[in-house]
Amino acid sequence: MSVTKEQINIIKVRDDHKPLQFMVDEDKFTLHEGSQASWISGESFGQKELRNRIEPWLTSLFQSEHLSLLAGSGLTHAVHYLAAGKGAAGMGALTFSQCQTKITDAARLAAESSGREQGNLEDQLRVANELLRGLVILQMNNEAKVLRQELQTGMQSFAHAILSSEANIATAEEEKREQAFNTLVTFLMSFASRTGVRDRLNIFSTNYDRLIEAGAELAGLHLLDRFLGNLMPIFRSSRMDLDMHYNPPGIRGEPRYLEGVARFTKLHGSVDWVHTGKDVRRLGLPFGAASVEPYLQAPGLGGATSHQLMIYPNAAKDRETADYPYVELFRDLAATVCRPNSTLVTYGYSFGDEHINRVIRDMLTIPSTHLVVISYDDPLGRIMQIYQEWGRPSQISLLVGPALADLTNLTEHYLPKAAIDKTTFRMSELLKQRMGIEPASAMRRGAETDGFYGSDSV
Repeated sequence: MSVTKEQINIIKVRDDHKPLQFMVDEDKFTLHEGSQASWISGESFGQKELRNRIEPWLTSLFQSEHLSLLAGSGLTHAVHYLAAGKGAAGMGALTFSQCQTKITDAARLAAESSGREQGNLEDQLRVANELLRGLVILQMNNEAKVLRQELQTGMQSFAHAILSSEANIATAEEEKREQAFNTLVTFLMSFASRTGVRDRLNIFSTNYDRLIEAGAELAGLHLLDRFLGNLMPIFRSSRMDLDMHYNPPGIRGEPRYLEGVARFTKLHGSVDWVHTGKDVRRLGLPFGAASVEPYLQAPGLGGATSHQLMIYPNAAKDRETADYPYVELFRDLAATVCRPNSTLVTYGYSFGDEHINRVIRDMLTIPSTHLVVISYDDPLGRIMQIYQEWGRPSQISLLVGPALADLTNLTEHYLPKAAIDKTTFRMSELLKQRMGIEPASAMRRGAETDGFYGSDSV
């Protein structure tokens, strides 16, 4: 994505007392009026100064005992833009033949209670489903039948929009598609390249598409979630801490943890999850499929329709999150991030979901936790508002704006190196002993290799 001069970028890392605003001036960055920084000597600075400021800090945070990534819709839009040259496909408001005004008004009120300016499709779906339950209770069968059919049509259109975005990436021009997926793989592996002696990376996503799954497949990253089975995996409430181990050749003793493994949770469901009978199952839906309907006709799904797709969460009053399976997913989020020595990194998340914000706020009550917010922009104004309201500046780092959070810039300049082999590790140690290196380089290289990316203990 191109960076324009008018776009303001915000950075707060390390010992910055308050967020610093800067703008792009050709190939240089200039601080916004009223912003001051001790690490900038002149009126302008370049990418080298930013990298020296950001990359060692992120590398250090990524070595936390517990590391989690929360990916929002911004990740999908970023990869889609790299592949197709435009943002991911969206979907407008639904149209209902009855109670249209009341549904729209209720969705708007739900959005306002969550701090958003106007209701979105998710708000409409939640309100319409609540209305449907009310009509069934009142035994207004004809009205309920019409609304159920309209909801099914709306869910079909919603699923089609999600799959359309996937298809745009999968069928993009080969060079751009490879660039997009390579950038995604680098992004994911910057987080997932943790040695087996550390706690697994936990990936949480509010997206319905399968972009993270596709990137993990290309990267050879093993994702562990609550689904068990091969042909039609089933969601299990009993969370058994399954993991992957291997036995080193010629070594007897306890098996070692396999590298390249992460735990994965889709907080808002997925386009390939379907509620059938008493279970939630995952369909064998190809990435970018033209439609979900043919895959719902499989035996064992009990004639499921698009209305049974698990892609309609409640982002306002926590009612849906108290229902199966969302209660399990949000319990996983809280149990994972709300513990000492934990770092949570958000990318492309606008802080528009109060039930997620509540968990993050509770996490910050633990002094040893840290939150890193990376976002291309702040469309709702929620990021800076929450930063001020929560009042824990020493535990929050900000990287907001295209100069910092553009996916290509981020992976090339600011995120830690995805992996480092033992030969490179030994070479850097040898150079330190023989020649010495610049202090900034020494700190950065030492952080990259200190028991995280190239430890000999693995």
